[in-house]
Amino acid sequence: MPVNESPVSIAIGDATVSGIYARPGTPFASLVIAHGAGAGMEHPFLAGFARALNDDGVATLRFNFPYREAGRKFPDRPPAAIAAWRAAMELAKASSDGEPLWAAGKSFGGRMASMAVAEGMPAAGLVYLGYPLHPPAQPEKLRDEHLYGLTAPMLFLQGTRDTFATPELLEGVVGRIGPNATLQWLEGGDHSFDVAGRKRPPAEVGASLAAPVAAFLRAHS
Repeated sequence: MPVNESPVSIAIGDATVSGIYARPGTPFASLVIAHGAGAGMEHPFLAGFARALNDDGVATLRFNFPYREAGRKFPDRPPAAIAAWRAAMELAKASSDGEPLWAAGKSFGGRMASMAVAEGMPAAGLVYLGYPLHPPAQPEKLRDEHLYGLTAPMLFLQGTRDTFATPELLEGVVGRIGPNATLQWLEGGDHSFDVAGRKRPPAEVGASLAAPVAAFLRAHS
């Protein structure tokens, strides 16, 4: 039976953004999920991912960043995105029953989560759905400096064809972070986790990532 989804409003200073909260009967963890730069919280990929996690016993909160809520295309600067992350985590904590509270994000959303944790936002751990280690074709512009001070468990889920993360570079970064970081490759996956020659709806693609994420949460909660 599907878990009910409830619309919520998240206050960020004098502004608010939208969220979608879903809580199964006895969740073993809560996961706050942020969208990527080019799509909002209602994108089928994120919806499929969240709903599959709900079915596996994880409470979820998806939310929009302020730029997306306002209909703008250019992503928020880190201070605004981090403020949104803090507000979303506070709402999820208030809605929980004390279970571990994790942060996850697609691309930009995951990177902003990691920056928020680096600046002191509490989280049981982090899940990256396609970490944007560098811009496409610009491997010299690494976005990794803040990652090395993070001690919480981290799961990097990454496609081997993802142009935002050269495999050798990402493997090196994860190795330097240390044993709290785990890297799982999706063979043939691109930045959207689409696999060449295997056409699937975005909701199905997102749902397919729920099992390894739930397993990681269980192992570290």
